[in-house]
Amino acid sequence: MTRPRLTLLDLPLDPVTLDQALERLSVWVQPGQRSAHTVVTLNPEFIMQARAEDAQTAMTQAATDQPAVTSAFTQAMQQADLVTADGVGIVWAARKLLGQEVPRAPGFDLTSGLMAKHGSALRVFFLGSKPGVAEAAAAAAVSRYGIQVAGVHHGYFDTSEDQRVAELIRASGADLLLTGMGAGRQETFNEYWRGVLGVPVMIGCGGVLDVLAGSAQLAPAWTRKLGVEWIWRVVGDRKRWGRAPRLARFVLLVNRQAKAAGHRTKP
Repeated sequence: MTRPRLTLLDLPLDPVTLDQALERLSVWVQPGQRSAHTVVTLNPEFIMQARAEDAQTAMTQAATDQPAVTSAFTQAMQQADLVTADGVGIVWAARKLLGQEVPRAPGFDLTSGLMAKHGSALRVFFLGSKPGVAEAAAAAAVSRYGIQVAGVHHGYFDTSEDQRVAELIRASGADLLLTGMGAGRQETFNEYWRGVLGVPVMIGCGGVLDVLAGSAQLAPAWTRKLGVEWIWRVVGDRKRWGRAPRLARFVLLVNRQAKAAGHRTKP
């Protein structure tokens, strides 16, 4: 039985196993089920980036005397139909702040599992990364899972082109949209344009397209089993070294929240 949705640091979190998540996505992509659903694979960086954007939004609104609202990134995550724990950091935070054990359902496992399960019955649109990567990812997915390619498009376009791209995706008749345009941008695009896109399942998939295309390496199986693949990525790629401070701030945030909660519950 699926457990009720949780709230972690003001964001939703569905405590579903990978199999439970795939079962839900499979229902959504069934023929005739054209309702649009957005999926977020939550990690600590998402939380810290969203909180930073919330703070910036609040400053802007205060300066113009507008009512306070959260950032578009936070709203996109709050409105998502499924939010899974992508990394061990979320599992740890849920245990520390909520006293709940939350299983992981990482983005790569969700996307690859769904394509493997439905094969040629699934029409997939690959959106994101540099020009050429989406095409390579699509070719690899056809070879590996036998899916149909609904379309491809790189992720290097300005927001002024969002509607054009959204209408292109809608016309493709895709069952699954893999949006790999980076944290925030991909979730906001999927949520804002969901009514135009009309795709049954839209997943903000980060670097999954690069992994499928072979331009990025999937973390070793042992790191993914332990949930510490982020350490492998940060240590092995200098471009990711800038992520370490954000992860450290996440740990401090969780510990601070846990300490505050402890003080409030003391008699």
